[in-house]
Amino acid sequence: MKKIRIGVVGVSRGSTYVKVFHRNERSEITAICDPNDINREGAQREIGLEDSQCYTDFDEFLKADIDAVAVVTPIPFHEEQVVKALEAGKDVFSEVTMANTIEGCQRIVETVKRTGRKYMMAENYIYLDFIQQWKKFVDDGRIGRIHYAEAEYVHDIRDRLFDCGTRKNESFWRTYRPPIHYCSHCLGPLMFLIGPDDYVVKATGWGNKNTIVPDLWPSTIDMQVALFETKQGRIIKILRSQVTPRTPHIVTYNIYGTGGSLETGRTPGYDTVGMRYFEKTDKEMVPMNCNGTKLDAPIDIKFGGHGTSDYTGAQAFLDYVEFGKEPFTTAKKAAELTLPGIIAHEAAVQGHVWLDVPHFE
Repeated sequence: MKKIRIGVVGVSRGSTYVKVFHRNERSEITAICDPNDINREGAQREIGLEDSQCYTDFDEFLKADIDAVAVVTPIPFHEEQVVKALEAGKDVFSEVTMANTIEGCQRIVETVKRTGRKYMMAENYIYLDFIQQWKKFVDDGRIGRIHYAEAEYVHDIRDRLFDCGTRKNESFWRTYRPPIHYCSHCLGPLMFLIGPDDYVVKATGWGNKNTIVPDLWPSTIDMQVALFETKQGRIIKILRSQVTPRTPHIVTYNIYGTGGSLETGRTPGYDTVGMRYFEKTDKEMVPMNCNGTKLDAPIDIKFGGHGTSDYTGAQAFLDYVEFGKEPFTTAKKAAELTLPGIIAHEAAVQGHVWLDVPHFE
């Protein structure tokens, strides 16, 4: 069987996918690209690449012997690099979020259509094992029709927004990212559970003050809360902060349906004990394990990270390239998971007005 040849650009966070695709029997890493010598040389040693397979220039990297590109660079680079890779005839597996502007998302969607190449956004939280299990509950009708969902992601990353000693922010790209822009870890799993036919049409947001770190706005906004309305009339709430003190960070999900509910625990980590209530079978709320790690997974797939979700998401991309099996986060859906956060921030700045969310067919 011919292996799918993968090139990875951005081998800091991308080192995870270098390992995942390198160790997979269906793929191989044939090129990497990163201007940072330490990152690039570390990845090169990790999997034994030749110097000729390692690049600092993205345009030269695209000429390498690769079938697909994993874009694992900072969000401001996604639009340009994804479009160039698609136009070079490569399929693309891109980190979240899709882009940092409405125009960037639209350009990627249009380029996917024009080139006919495959694009998948690497929203790994969809592949947390308990989210996959919840999807089975939802599809089996255990909680009825979902009418409300919420998620919370509070992660103090002040050390990634600026130098905490000097208060300088040179080279800290996240300084310019509002908290709610980074919404796909919350919205992605919620919309995956709701199903592919619904999407956000209106958004509002609260939060445009930064009192914890009284400069470097907008990344240091204390907290942002977004409310979304979907095409089919559902309500979704998302809470995000990048500076609120909390150690360790927390990600939670609550789902309410016409016949029951599902919720994660509030302990740290990807494996918690949550609660469920199925009206037809449960007398009251029942504790249940919410494991991010697939417990029966072979030991050799647990090296990816984020539970086993990095590995499982990469497998979904390989299935897409090899068999044409569409994942949830193709280009259209990736835009639907990115644009609400962009619009919610604008709504918060304007004084929590309601704004329409663009939709690309």
